[in-house]
Amino acid sequence: MAMNTTSPDATYSVNVMFIISLAIIFLSVALAVGLPGNIFVVWSILVKMRKRSVTALLVLNLALADLAVLLTGPFFLSSLARHTWLFKLFGCRLCHYVCGVSMYASILLITAMSLDRSLAVARPFLSQKVRTKAVAYRVLVGIWVASVLLAAPVIAYRNVVTRENKTLVCLMEYPSEGHRAFHLIFETVTGFLLPFMVVVASYSDIGRRLQARRFRRSRRTGRLVVLIILAFAAFWLPYHVVNLAEAGRALAGHRYASGPTGKQLTFARNVLIALAFLSSSVNPVLYACAGGGLLRSAGVGFVAKMLEGTGSEMSSTRRGGTLGQTVRSAHASPEAGTSESLTASRETLD
Repeated sequence: MAMNTTSPDATYSVNVMFIISLAIIFLSVALAVGLPGNIFVVWSILVKMRKRSVTALLVLNLALADLAVLLTGPFFLSSLARHTWLFKLFGCRLCHYVCGVSMYASILLITAMSLDRSLAVARPFLSQKVRTKAVAYRVLVGIWVASVLLAAPVIAYRNVVTRENKTLVCLMEYPSEGHRAFHLIFETVTGFLLPFMVVVASYSDIGRRLQARRFRRSRRTGRLVVLIILAFAAFWLPYHVVNLAEAGRALAGHRYASGPTGKQLTFARNVLIALAFLSSSVNPVLYACAGGGLLRSAGVGFVAKMLEGTGSEMSSTRRGGTLGQTVRSAHASPEAGTSESLTASRETLD
């Protein structure tokens, strides 16, 4: 009796084609949504905003980081469609290095947003004093320099390899499994675990303080930052879990993609890399959701309207006073000082 069987090679080929198709879909959606969306955000902040708050500067740089990684999308799409890497070693390293820098910049910018909000609630007067554009620019320069340095291993380990069927593939090539384990753990710890621990600690402190002060509702941009954090975690956490699983196998002496478990992790990693691309396209959608009624009332200027006046450096200007005047009035009237502190906290959360 003849039996219908599927050879391992045939199953492997089907899985590879499925992953390629899924990656093409994810990349196409990311480009279709993310490119115009992030360009719109950059245009809104640079053109429509007359006075840019610290929050607006952070959002602007987040959009620029997303744009940078999305601009590499056509290179990956072209290679996926043709089943070979077309852009030589320089293109291989450059595209993946840009993606690495963008990943680090995104999580560090999100961390900066979280620390900014935590400081605004915990120390509103100190927040007004240090939360200036000059300080913000220095922080942003530090974030980009750190991102450029932390992503450097990508250049060292990326290489173009020729397969048996003469096609080319751009992949990570390590001198040993120890190097593989080191890089995977390094990327996960510095690009996710440590920054995200700071984010969680910041928002835990914010939640505790707001509950103690009985604030009944969160402000619009406060919700926006929370949405950005949750979206980043949803897209990147699975990727880093696979990173740690592969690092564990490498430390145990298993070679890359060896055995059924190794192949499954390789398939999962390739899908999750494509899925992580979507994280660069989701933020403009979150801005539209957080904008609420502003989208209807302000039209194309809703992003600028939403971000206008955020931050203590803008709120102090609206109140027509300086930090020194506020402190003096607080000493003159304890009740007024308490009220002013709560007001500053509310406004810096806005």
